[in-house]
Amino acid sequence: MAVLSIQSHVVYGYAGNTAAVFPLQRLGREVWAINTVEFSNHTGYGAWRGKILGAELAADLVMGLEERNVLNRCEAVLSGYLGDAAVGKAIIDAVKKVKNKSPGALYCCDPVMGDISRGFYVKPDIPDIFKNELVPLADIVCPNQFELEALTGIQITGIDSVIKAINTLHEMGPSIVLVTSLMEKAGEINMAASDKTNIYKTTTPKLPLGSGVAGTGDMTAAVFLSRYLETRSLEKTLEMCTASVYGVLEVSLKTASNTGNLVELKPIDAQEQFVSPLHSFKAEKIK
Repeated sequence: MAVLSIQSHVVYGYAGNTAAVFPLQRLGREVWAINTVEFSNHTGYGAWRGKILGAELAADLVMGLEERNVLNRCEAVLSGYLGDAAVGKAIIDAVKKVKNKSPGALYCCDPVMGDISRGFYVKPDIPDIFKNELVPLADIVCPNQFELEALTGIQITGIDSVIKAINTLHEMGPSIVLVTSLMEKAGEINMAASDKTNIYKTTTPKLPLGSGVAGTGDMTAAVFLSRYLETRSLEKTLEMCTASVYGVLEVSLKTASNTGNLVELKPIDAQEQFVSPLHSFKAEKIK
């Protein structure tokens, strides 16, 4: 069985498919990657080269898979950075085609729009297509705190507002919600996951990564999806995902150069953290 991953691609560093494909493969999944943009590096550097590849190419590639009669082998679709709102339409068509041929397939939507430190970093029409079309279609949605606020209109001020925002997302369609980069206490960072019945939270030390590491959300969504496909247990999936992400970030920080550049993910150096994480974090039931 395979995962169809439709998101951005960078030549240098790790973001979009470069951050998602290897973890999925390291966890034993076949991956069919369709790139929505081809950039020299992620946009956190402030300058990059390359171009948006567009909806037409994405749709054409999915049609090629359909013509090979392989969509019945797809167990999940994963989407992330769009680049252009029209790509969202191509993703919708891809999800419908996959579910038609593989009815049990899941759609995991990572609504990449921005983060607390940078605000929105996508085109103005991108948030609406996530909110109105992609998120309602998703089985699993993986926003960070900034994106959770943008999708629900609820400001996160504490655990009660987190629960309210998660429930609002459930009402929009997804049966599973994963919220990353939740800030609650100084020196800590949280993730929360909900399946409408239960909400669990994990807490890890906050590593000194400045404003964050590009591609972390893409990697997190991929690991969470893979582990959920494997276990079908929300609690276990959250614990395994948290341990892997923390382990990769820890290795990335330790191996970072001291040149003043942004810290880049190091998934190759840290690949054992995907399979056998060094740390473990217990999920706390908060609802």
